Amino acid sequence: MMNTFYKTLVASAITAATLSTAQAAEPLEIYGKLNVSIQSNDDGSGSETRVQSNASRFGVKGGFELSSALEAFYTIEYEVATDSDSSNNFKARNQFVGLKGDFGSFAVGRNDTMLKKSQGKVDQFGDYSGDLKNLFAGENRIAETATYVTPKFGDFQAGVTYAASGDSKQAGDDGFSIAAMYGDSGLKKTPIYASVAYDAEVAGYDIVRGTVQGKVAGFVLGGMYQQEEQVDSGDSKDGYLLSAAYKIDSITLKAQYQDMEDKGDSWSIGADYALGKPTKLFAFYTDRTSMDYEEDNGDMVELSIDESYFAVGIEHKF
Repeated sequence: MMNTFYKTLVASAITAATLSTAQAAEPLEIYGKLNVSIQSNDDGSGSETRVQSNASRFGVKGGFELSSALEAFYTIEYEVATDSDSSNNFKARNQFVGLKGDFGSFAVGRNDTMLKKSQGKVDQFGDYSGDLKNLFAGENRIAETATYVTPKFGDFQAGVTYAASGDSKQAGDDGFSIAAMYGDSGLKKTPIYASVAYDAEVAGYDIVRGTVQGKVAGFVLGGMYQQEEQVDSGDSKDGYLLSAAYKIDSITLKAQYQDMEDKGDSWSIGADYALGKPTKLFAFYTDRTSMDYEEDNGDMVELSIDESYFAVGIEHKF
């Protein structure tokens, strides 16, 4: 039944993409990427080699001009786990519908929170084993959300996400995720990007996050500070991330270090080699020390777990 649904979805999207619509605000777009690596994973208890999918995905997005001042837009996106044992290897990603105009934009559905969006591109190893989500809370995609984003005032923009109490991650609590951003996260229109964000009772956490990234002497340098606290725990933790990238012709060298109090730290190095605009080869190595705790004669004992990940792979976008 699920396979039939997904086949119908893909077929409908491909058919729609071949049609021209006079009222379309922008061309209907099918997009995605396949990112697959041959990877050696050592999680501290043993190592294994995998042919691993790194958040490969496909989606459909588009817009419809309702009037000269109002546009409807939508996104339907799925992750495709090429390494899954099951043939039903689809996982829901962002799926929302909304309206935009001079007032900004408003969307409802499954969406990344504003705090997650506020990171821009500071995480040089997103979707890989060095992804910041492995040590930082707050990388949330909530199913039941409403998000408002203001129009741009110069290079400034702000937004808020409401996470409904009925969502399974919310445990009966309403949550809010707020962010203010300056500049272009792709660093194409501005040489610097910066943001501050706050989560209140989102997926069980209160979080303050500050992010900055900019271009300096050919380097792309970034940093993030985060303070996080499980709701009603009274125990906040501090962490930070530093990242850097440097491009030499078709090769981009990358490095990143991350630390979160009482959770651990990690460092990653890697390189991308662009074969063309949509296709690249990549390699990375991540070393992470994670903290865990177990009870011993009534006392909590801290355990240190050493993990390492090495991969080479290929990504193709479409």
